[in-house]
Amino acid sequence: MKVQPNQTYQTIVAAPGFCLGVQCNDDEITLIDFLEPRPEIAPTTPLAAEAVRQLKGYLADPKFTFGLPLKPAGTIFQRRVWTEISAIPAGETRFYGQLAENLKNAPRAVGQACGANPFPVVVPCHRVVATGGGLGGFARERGGFLLEVKRWLLRHEGKEFAGHAS
Repeated sequence: MKVQPNQTYQTIVAAPGFCLGVQCNDDEITLIDFLEPRPEIAPTTPLAAEAVRQLKGYLADPKFTFGLPLKPAGTIFQRRVWTEISAIPAGETRFYGQLAENLKNAPRAVGQACGANPFPVVVPCHRVVATGGGLGGFARERGGFLLEVKRWLLRHEGKEFAGHAS
């Protein structure tokens, strides 16, 4: 999820103020990265073309439902967190502490699992925010470009967060 400037992508999709770089093999999406704005790259595989279709579907309609095949990744705990996150509807948020309570773990561990999410937007970790109304971190960052991406994604889904990370 962290910005990786030297990765090879099968496609790059432009969004307002950022891009999404997609890596995949023939059968599964292996990684989605947030990238600083840059030219789009046309899909080089059928699955990359489907990823473009679905990501653009979300960018046009925040209630779009993804159906991309995602390569299994992460620890058992991370996968549990990502499953909880995937159940948060567009336009809604949950606190790190709420997820931690559901998973019988600590909010910091939930935050670390969110930061390790290899499939942002599809697994909507941007919908997890700090208790007290702050955005929290995003992609293991506490500010800057990625926090602005989180703010945009939430606003796209009808949520406004004026505050900073907390």
